[in-house]
Amino acid sequence: MRQITKYIYILVLIASMVLGSTRVAYTRPGLMMRIPTSSNHKTPYLFRTGFGTEIHNFDPFNTAKGVYFDMELNKGFAFGFSAVQGGDTTSLAVLTESQQKPVVEFGFHFQQRVFSYNDISLTVGLQDVVFQNDQTSDEILSLNTSLLSFFTVLASEKDLGEYKMNTYMGFGSGGLAPMDTIEVDPDSVSTSAGVFLGFVLKTPYFARRGGMDIVGEFDGTGVNVGLRIPLTSDYRLNLGFTHLDQIPNWKDRYWAGHSGITIGFSMEVPRDPSKRTTGGGPSAPTNIYGVKNKSIGSGGIPLHRDSTIAMANVAVETLRDSMSLMNNEMRNLLVRLSAMEQNTKFLSDSLSSIKLETNVSEKNMNEALRHLSRSLRYFYAGDYREALKEVDLALELNPNLALAYARRGSIYYKLGDVQRATINWNLALRLDPEYTDVRNILKALHENKLKSENLEGE
Repeated sequence: MRQITKYIYILVLIASMVLGSTRVAYTRPGLMMRIPTSSNHKTPYLFRTGFGTEIHNFDPFNTAKGVYFDMELNKGFAFGFSAVQGGDTTSLAVLTESQQKPVVEFGFHFQQRVFSYNDISLTVGLQDVVFQNDQTSDEILSLNTSLLSFFTVLASEKDLGEYKMNTYMGFGSGGLAPMDTIEVDPDSVSTSAGVFLGFVLKTPYFARRGGMDIVGEFDGTGVNVGLRIPLTSDYRLNLGFTHLDQIPNWKDRYWAGHSGITIGFSMEVPRDPSKRTTGGGPSAPTNIYGVKNKSIGSGGIPLHRDSTIAMANVAVETLRDSMSLMNNEMRNLLVRLSAMEQNTKFLSDSLSSIKLETNVSEKNMNEALRHLSRSLRYFYAGDYREALKEVDLALELNPNLALAYARRGSIYYKLGDVQRATINWNLALRLDPEYTDVRNILKALHENKLKSENLEGE
């Protein structure tokens, strides 16, 4: 009998606390103020912690406050913990004389990503597994089943130039349902489930610290807006307004879903402390969850490129090495070529490769470049005959390669056949009139020839 009485007491206690909670903004897992989020990327931080406060009235001063902790484990599973003390829900007329001590909630939150495709992800979870303390005893904690929220949230992540947009839409029960409304009729039946939605717009402002976020959401009851302002890459100041639609009723009465001014602070501990920016935190993210776009080199060229771009990149790198080595060899033979800048050669190679891309098929281009690469190795090994064969094979695949004629001219020059070298350099210049290196070689040869003739005449 005593055991039955105990259970009845607990049930009555739970029922008396149904409207005792306010979902304090910025104290739940995720990037939003009150609703859960999803992403197909792993968070860049090891864990996140902070606190949030909602000011519901200034005169008399009435607040709700809470602290939280959350982290993400492997395979899209995340969990969090929050401790929240709601505001005083006593009628506004007697709020100054109220002796009510708002209950303290200890909440647990779990979620699992179950599907992801491109920029779309789907997450299911259990939120607000809330245990509340008894107002008459600090030793009793009771599970508030009315706040228990089963939810499903669908998310989309988009890049909008310098801005990043995440949108969320979901369906939830319990605390995610429209239950924190004005209690007009205590006997009325409230909705047990509802829809929520929202967005996070990551702006380029304070980009070195991770970027400032603009938050907007409908939590099932009202509209919330806020800002997540980075102080450093580790710390953020959270500001906002909850339930904007209830602002006209600010001074009329107070209830659990009353509008409020929210202030919060969060700290994120990065997974890799070595990747901190000058602001003191992890490197600035390029999407909502801080995951950088995969790229190579300082230019940030995406790894996921089509075969044409990949071929052009190989061509540029090959021609760049070729011309750099050729410059070192010609410096000893032609004084005028020694003053040319290395960057000018790189630019010339890049322009040549772009022109080649429009005239030659991928297969023949790749094969021709392989022969030119091998010819360069034979050239600097002193095997000029093999180098000449490789160049001839490249010209059979594509007779319009100015670089191949220039290379063959250099080989004939090394073999002592200046006449054939000159013919090939002229062919290269005819195919590419902007081939400055070849033009300078021919000019230098012509000037040397004139000097020799003048000396013989004297």
